[in-house]
Amino acid sequence: GRDSVVMQHDVRVADHKVGTLRGHAQEVCGLKWSPSGTQLASGGNDNILNVWDDRYTSSANGVCDQPLLRLDQHRAAVKALAWCPWQRNLLASGGGTADRMIRFWNSSTGACLNAVDTHSQVCALQWAKHDRELVSSHGYSHNQLILWKYPSMVKVAELTGHTSRVLHMAQSPDGTTVVTAAADETLRFWKILSGGEASKKERAAAKESILNSMSIR
Repeated sequence: GRDSVVMQHDVRVADHKVGTLRGHAQEVCGLKWSPSGTQLASGGNDNILNVWDDRYTSSANGVCDQPLLRLDQHRAAVKALAWCPWQRNLLASGGGTADRMIRFWNSSTGACLNAVDTHSQVCALQWAKHDRELVSSHGYSHNQLILWKYPSMVKVAELTGHTSRVLHMAQSPDGTTVVTAAADETLRFWKILSGGEASKKERAAAKESILNSMSIR
């Protein structure tokens, strides 16, 4: 929050506050757990991206002032964070209006693997569940979505429709649809991902069923 502190809670126990992470100088605006649950990424208005492990558990009071990694290459607030679901230790982060970069990190070494200038404020990131693709949502100046191939970062599609910053994204359980929430107070649903082999088989079966029902006997 605005106190620049990340609080960790375990809601399964009565004394639920289990950790306090202090590594930002300004408001924390992005948080994301890794798929394994062993690392936490935090982004702040101080342009810092921190990666935390469980070292706070070894502190008597649960306070940790030293993140596992402190990454300072962004030049604006770091709100957009996304861990890759199919490649271990791969973290994507996006910077605000003065930065406009998507950066890819190895969370084991802290190495920046790649950086791409999107020419627009990066508000959110979403990895495709079944394909090597990444979706980014943007604010100033185009309020668009971009579908990228990874790791080439070639644009597959650029989608417009929102009239203000696209602040949040979520992916459907089948991995075919991305829903976006924007400051224009609308939700939009974009069927832009393949959904993997299971989804392809379902679509093929549905198409075959339609063709069979249309056949003249």
